[in-house]
Amino acid sequence: MARFGKRILPPRDGITAARLRAPGGTQTHAARDQPVPATIRAWLADVIIPTTLGREQAFGDAPLVPEYFTGPGELTGQDGSRVALDDPVRPGGFYFFHKPIPYEDRVPFEIRVVHEDDDLLVVDKPHFLASTPNGVFVRECVVTRLRVERGEDDLVAIHRLDRVTGGLLALSRRPATRGAYQVLFQRRGIEKQYRALAWLPEGWSEGDPLPLGLETGEPRDRRSRLRKIDGERPVREVEGEPNAHTTIRLLRTFVHAGRAAGEFELTPHTGKTHQLRVHMNGLGMPLLGDPVYPVDVDPDPYDFTHTLQLLAERLAFADPFAGERREFRTRMALDPSRA
Repeated sequence: MARFGKRILPPRDGITAARLRAPGGTQTHAARDQPVPATIRAWLADVIIPTTLGREQAFGDAPLVPEYFTGPGELTGQDGSRVALDDPVRPGGFYFFHKPIPYEDRVPFEIRVVHEDDDLLVVDKPHFLASTPNGVFVRECVVTRLRVERGEDDLVAIHRLDRVTGGLLALSRRPATRGAYQVLFQRRGIEKQYRALAWLPEGWSEGDPLPLGLETGEPRDRRSRLRKIDGERPVREVEGEPNAHTTIRLLRTFVHAGRAAGEFELTPHTGKTHQLRVHMNGLGMPLLGDPVYPVDVDPDPYDFTHTLQLLAERLAFADPFAGERREFRTRMALDPSRA
């Protein structure tokens, strides 16, 4: 949402209201030069429903209609007043409403609180539960669940974990202090450490060399350029100046399902999508249980058969208010039998 101070339209069932911006006006924005419809009804019927919201439905199989917005949708102007369908469109104005959100089957894993104070809530996010509303999961994510369960509409995740990754996730509880913690993540002022189980190269046996010259206990760095292609789930390593940096440390080797595997400590120094998974796969050591690397198996999102063996293990930082160093560790553990 835009920064209008107090929320114009509070969350409903833990889900933040959506925002629309009308065409026209004097400020620079994507629709400034588009024609301004005569009424809210015309704008919704001719522009918003067919283009912005696509095929979203209001009630089961019933099509989304303008009347939804002034009924359950609670369309509200940026001055906080409810909007009628025959009202004129305010050129360039912001409008807020509650999207129709369908029912979602519960993801059968629980969130565990690791730490809470006036400003922060640190939790262990289970594998398979999204951090924030994303794609098919809006209700079934950490933020929405905790807002509802705790009655805290101001909860906001200040970083993210992939849905299939488990471990530590930090959330802000108060808008007044949120920005300072967000800046820590944006400026890489947070030390993040992960634990992972990965297959060793095919045919590897004790005494053979490993990629990067990895030896037990010795850190090695992986730097490469990662590129996300629109419409593709896997992220690619491509030629060019590196934009992703990971420190990799082998902790031990073991045998699982008749093949050599290793336990690794992974420290990302950048925050690219799927960075740890791509770097390990690029070294010929894909993570156990990974549904995308080296092969994207496109699993059903409610298939919990194979658990990615990647865990956000530690978060550490200097608190921007107290100045003291703070460190949090996960209470979760990896388990190769679940991969």
